Amino acid sequence: MSKLHIVANRLPYSLVKEEDDYSLIESVGGLATGMKSVYTEYGGKWIGWSGINSDDLSQKESEKIDELLLEKSCVTVPLSEQEILEYYEGFSNKTVWPLFHYFTQYVDYSPENWETYKRVNQRFADRVLEVAEDGDTVWVHDYQLLLVPEMIKSVKPNVTVGFFLHIPFPSYEVFRILPWRMELLKGMLGSDLLGFHIYDYERHFLSSVRRLYGYEIAFNQIHAEDRIIKADSFPMGIDYEKFRKTSAAVMQKTIQERSDLHKELEKYFMTSPDRRLILSIDRLDYTKGIPQRLKAFRKFMERYPEFHGKVTLVMLAVPSRGNVDEYMMLKKEVDELVGNINGTYGNINYTPVWYFYRAMPFENLVELYNMSDVALITPLRDGMNLVAKEYVASRGNQTGVIVLSEMAGVSKEMGEAITINPINEDEIAEALHRALIMPLEEQKERMGYLQERIQRYSVFKWAGEFVESLEKVKKLQKEFLVKKISSDVFNEINVKYKKAAKRAIFLDYDGTLTAFHKNPQEATPNDELYDILNRLIADKKNTVTIISGRDRYTLEKWFADVPINLICEHGVWLRKYGEEWQTLTKVNNDWMPIIRPVLERFVDRTPGSFIEEKNYSLVWHYRKAEPEQSLIRANELKDELLDLVGNLNLEIMEGSKVIEVKSGGINKGIAANQFINNEQFEYLMAMGDDWTDEYMFKELPSEAITVKVGIQRTSANFKLESVDAVRKFLRKLGE
Repeated sequence: MSKLHIVANRLPYSLVKEEDDYSLIESVGGLATGMKSVYTEYGGKWIGWSGINSDDLSQKESEKIDELLLEKSCVTVPLSEQEILEYYEGFSNKTVWPLFHYFTQYVDYSPENWETYKRVNQRFADRVLEVAEDGDTVWVHDYQLLLVPEMIKSVKPNVTVGFFLHIPFPSYEVFRILPWRMELLKGMLGSDLLGFHIYDYERHFLSSVRRLYGYEIAFNQIHAEDRIIKADSFPMGIDYEKFRKTSAAVMQKTIQERSDLHKELEKYFMTSPDRRLILSIDRLDYTKGIPQRLKAFRKFMERYPEFHGKVTLVMLAVPSRGNVDEYMMLKKEVDELVGNINGTYGNINYTPVWYFYRAMPFENLVELYNMSDVALITPLRDGMNLVAKEYVASRGNQTGVIVLSEMAGVSKEMGEAITINPINEDEIAEALHRALIMPLEEQKERMGYLQERIQRYSVFKWAGEFVESLEKVKKLQKEFLVKKISSDVFNEINVKYKKAAKRAIFLDYDGTLTAFHKNPQEATPNDELYDILNRLIADKKNTVTIISGRDRYTLEKWFADVPINLICEHGVWLRKYGEEWQTLTKVNNDWMPIIRPVLERFVDRTPGSFIEEKNYSLVWHYRKAEPEQSLIRANELKDELLDLVGNLNLEIMEGSKVIEVKSGGINKGIAANQFINNEQFEYLMAMGDDWTDEYMFKELPSEAITVKVGIQRTSANFKLESVDAVRKFLRKLGE
């Protein structure tokens, strides 16, 4: 593999100023740990902000910092204080963060912040473009840089781009609120692979793409205009061994070597051996459900007085965005709740809630994990939540119980935890009681399963799987490129075209010569299309035929003045130019009164869908219907029709957002072969976009040039990615 570069808001080092010099301190976060091994292994760079405002640095200091970080393969993105205020504190944390966590009441829709966010994202992309070469891979991280993938891809399409979102992706109904929703999606769709923590977020993202951009999605592959984009879920892990080893080392220290916190905890247990600790660790953020957690603990104390004096809630709240109104109000509420609980249930020898409003060193965190009987983790919404995994990894004796919010992404991996609704105070209170009385044997059994699973899927495994999936996406895209009509392939096709004395060209209409419309009658040919067709027809060596599922009256109206052959309704009718319409096979429509009521029932149940009646087929259109509901309805309709058509000699054909029922024994392949029968064509070409055209690709002679429009799998020889590419191809043919 070529070089792999990491792009994140922050670099994996913090800068410390020492008099006139700077030094680096290595970051210990999950992302920094997992990514460091990846980008160094592949010889790439880490691109991010240094953490110091560019306004505070002289030119000399900036150069010194750049030089220092470059030694660690890090490339800095300079940001001013105003840019940090508007891009990071503003759009990232006052717009994207609350919206993606479903706190729509806190969303700030500032156009100024949006403009700065775009400008800063472009600066990150520019730095990437300076270091990334064709064939390299770039892995972009998180909600601060949603626009960066497309900014890279639009300039260097041969760079492979991965993106990982570390927070939830909201449902379409929430995401659609954002005025800049299309731009954010477009930015993310610059990626070749998009990663999410859990399938729910992936599903929400794909739903928004389908509804807002209308792209076809097969399984987890997005078929954009000219390439395949894949979305998948990768639950992020932790450095399991680091926590396990630190935990073991901490517990083996002598009394003199132990930290002050450890000694305090030891003293606590010595004075009352039956005392229990419940641990709560969070950043002070409105998404974490801290007030609800405290209220639930108060309810537990009310309901179970036998635990008074025996249970303490250790609450560590790490300061976060303290100058923002919502966070100041949250801190005030938490302070009051803690004071209320301690005032009600505490005494001179007992404090029910130990409240720490600060960050703690890594070793102290591990001490808390190791010595707490219950981990209480109840966010209202959380992308993953690695605290739960860190607690599991630190439990050397395999005891301990986790009370976990079902709204945390990690809950999908932790079936052995006691799962609760974080709003339901009664449920949390009961879960705490259950956790505190759980037998040790059951605790060890549950913890054993959790440890085995979390050890296996560490942060290194997570990073490795994402990189491996990027390689697979590259192979998938290469499969498309193998059949794509490059300039060299076009030249070969064109040479054969020029040499041929007699040519037959079959062209599908919708999705091939013109784009799809929500109302099929709006897909009328424009001047550009008429010009392309007239140029082809002007060459007397060409016999040009439009072969479509459309009805004959529509095609006749649109092409009345064009000297062209028409085959319609998938091969039922043929009109050679200057002649009358004729049927290519014996068909009837006696079956329509039986099938129509079925389709009408699905129209009634699927707002936006409608029926089109042709001479020998009925079509249920659902392009205007709600995308996800209509897909479910389409599958239901196919199942119902299958039970009916068997005895009626009918076929069900599924096109782009349509299901068509027609008389059997008719398809475009049979029609095309009948058309060329007994004719000595030296050059055959067929172009189409959906699976109804696959009959044509398969039935025509092997020497025919068959072209699939789109990026789906096909039996055609070649592919063109879009209607625009088809028109460009036909315009150049024979020039």
